[in-house]
Amino acid sequence: MMKLTRGDKVLQVLIYILLLLLGFVTLYPFWNSLVISFNTGADTAFGGITFWPRSPTLDNYEVVFHDSRIGQAFLVSVLRTVVGTVLSVLFTAILAYGLSRQELLGRRYYMVFCVITMYFSGGLIPTFLLLREFGMMDTFWVLVIPGLISVYNMIIFRTFFLGLPAGLAESARIDGCNHIGVLLRIVLPISGPVVATLALFTAVWHWNDWFSASIYINDPKLIPIQTLLKQILNSNIVTDQLQSIGTNAAAQDRQAMMKSVTTKSLIMATTMVATLPIIMVYPFLQKYFVKGVLIGSLKE
Repeated sequence: MMKLTRGDKVLQVLIYILLLLLGFVTLYPFWNSLVISFNTGADTAFGGITFWPRSPTLDNYEVVFHDSRIGQAFLVSVLRTVVGTVLSVLFTAILAYGLSRQELLGRRYYMVFCVITMYFSGGLIPTFLLLREFGMMDTFWVLVIPGLISVYNMIIFRTFFLGLPAGLAESARIDGCNHIGVLLRIVLPISGPVVATLALFTAVWHWNDWFSASIYINDPKLIPIQTLLKQILNSNIVTDQLQSIGTNAAAQDRQAMMKSVTTKSLIMATTMVATLPIIMVYPFLQKYFVKGVLIGSLKE
């Protein structure tokens, strides 16, 4: 190993300091929101930099989870993310596999048509009118079907499929497997890294998307958590929570508890509820980002 000079050591120290500062600037806003969500609203109102809850409490989360809208919206988001991700990855992979086959006539023209949709669209109003004519307004499927196929993800799938050994598909075809069987039994099982990566991207998009439901959904039972969070941010959350509490004895206790919370603390707690689930997915899929792109039976 080469011996580092004094200048190299100084440069390394500066790089580490810069990276630590960059990491702090990146992580602190999220950490601060988490701390405020566990802090009493009255103490948070005093301001100041908070690295930990100065007056710890679970009142914010008790108020948030008492709101039945949160649970309903959370279930809608989970269902949308799971169903939308599975169907999107499946149909995108089918399209990509078809366009990767050399024997497909006119596949270059199909690729051009697909790429054009990445740069030009019909616009919001024509899309709204089209979905309304299909009878998809105020239905769960309006959150899934319009984004079923991603051309960008299709190109990544297609590029990966083109790099697979041709002998895999040919041997399966000789054994009597059709194209769907080749895709489901041979191609997708050895495409773990790319499937996991694109599934993660798709799941994050479905979970974070609030705009679609705000345009196409009027039924409160079908609103996902992110859209509900947007509505909360635009309203007086404390007033809404007080109205949902009621007038019985337990409600009176909750009303007393509401005195320790503020709009800011409730917003932070709601934000954590909407954010933490998708963040917890990353550690389980992180390993796929560091693996090689090609993992196949011929290598093993």
